[in-house]
Amino acid sequence: MSFRTNLPIQFAPSILTANFGSLAAEIAAAEAGGADLIHLDVMDGRFAPNISFGPDIVAAVRAATSLPLDVHLMIEEPERYIGAFAEAGATGITVHVEATRHLNRTVQQIVEAGCRAGVALNPASPIESLREISPFVDLVLVMSVNPGYGGQQFIQTSTSKLRRVRKLLDEFNPTCDLEVDGGVGVQNIGDVVRSGANVIVVGSAVFNDERPVAENLALLRQAASER
Repeated sequence: MSFRTNLPIQFAPSILTANFGSLAAEIAAAEAGGADLIHLDVMDGRFAPNISFGPDIVAAVRAATSLPLDVHLMIEEPERYIGAFAEAGATGITVHVEATRHLNRTVQQIVEAGCRAGVALNPASPIESLREISPFVDLVLVMSVNPGYGGQQFIQTSTSKLRRVRKLLDEFNPTCDLEVDGGVGVQNIGDVVRSGANVIVVGSAVFNDERPVAENLALLRQAASER
C-alpha cells in the first residue's frame, strides 16, 4: 500500500558531507541543480557523538543562498540556542523529542522566533511520542540512521516507521511535512517517497566525487517520481 503524500516533494541537500573548503560553491551548485532547501546538521558531541558547527556557519550559509535553511539541532537542551540560530538565518528549526524536557515550550520558542517548527525522532524512538505535539509543528523528521555521521546505511525498518508517522499526521496535521534523514539514495528513494516522506535530506548522494551535484539531484528526482 502506498502512503505517497500529495504534499510537494522537496530535496534538502545536507552540507555535512559537502566540501567545507568550497562550501559556497557547493551550495551554489545545489541551488542551481534544483535543491529546495539546504539542510544543516548541528551536533554538540553530547546528544550526537560528533561536533559539527554552530550559528556562525548557519549565518555564512545564509549569506551564500536565498534557499530556505532547514536547521536540525542534534543537541542537548536546544531551547538554550533557538534564538541564536533564528538570528543566524534559520528558516526552520527542528529539535529532537529526546533532547528537551519541555517539548511543547521549545516548539513555542521556535514559532515565536519566527521559524518553522520541526520535531525529530531517533530510529529507536516510538512514534507515540509525536501524538500530542503533532498539531503544533510544521515538520516531523524521521531519522533513518543514528545521529552523528554522514554516509551511514539506511535502516530498513524506517519505511515502515514513515508510513506510521504519515498516518498519524494525516489524522492530526495533514499539511505537516514529513522529512527523512539518513542513507537515502537512488536505490531507496522511491520506497521512501511511497512511504509518505515529502522532504528528503540527501548528503553523500549529492555531494560526492562520482557526478556533479546537479546530475545527482536530477537522478534522485527521477527515482523519486517512479512508481
